[in-house]
Amino acid sequence: MSRFTVSRLLAPGLARPLSTTLCTTTTTTTAAPPWIRLFSQSPAAKASPLGIYEPAPVKRGPMDSAMESLARLAGSGKAAPATAELPQQKEDEVDADEPYHFHIFSHKHNTHITVTKPNRDAIISLSCGNLGFRKSNRKSYDAAYQLGAYVMDRLNQKGIVERINRLEVILRGFGAGREAVIKVLMGNEGKSLRPKIVRVSDSTRIKFGGTRSKKPRRLG
Repeated sequence: MSRFTVSRLLAPGLARPLSTTLCTTTTTTTAAPPWIRLFSQSPAAKASPLGIYEPAPVKRGPMDSAMESLARLAGSGKAAPATAELPQQKEDEVDADEPYHFHIFSHKHNTHITVTKPNRDAIISLSCGNLGFRKSNRKSYDAAYQLGAYVMDRLNQKGIVERINRLEVILRGFGAGREAVIKVLMGNEGKSLRPKIVRVSDSTRIKFGGTRSKKPRRLG
């Protein structure tokens, strides 16, 4: 038997199983997969006639309807209903325990006085240069004394002294103006403000490490 006749005899046998497998594959693709049949049998899901899984409808709550109404208002251009605003606190009612502050910053070149509210907003802020003192005259004791007296006069004229119930004096620096402004507070100019002082503190900066100090001057 020749090689050609053997191939002719075996060809129908080889083609038959391929045709059967192709037919079976085409028939199985039309049927629904097993996982769809499992889901379709569950009561919480529903299967369509084509065998496609469709989830059960979700119940909508009152929050969803509220969100839809807000989205509808935003889309229509109407303003959403305004929420109730909280009552604003007065500037002096930020903290009942926090007093007003009287800052005295005195260094070797000038003296600064700043009076602030309990929320740290400045009411008045002046230095010796604002009174007309120039250059080396700003560091003198007399300039700081006149500055303290002027600040007390301004506080009385504006009626701020009547609003102050508690006052904290904050000292900073060791210039000549430190003692001068304290003398004003203890004198006749500060008699209206002196009974309201509840605390005296010192916030002078203390060097801790840092850069190297400047070389001291050699005089004589």
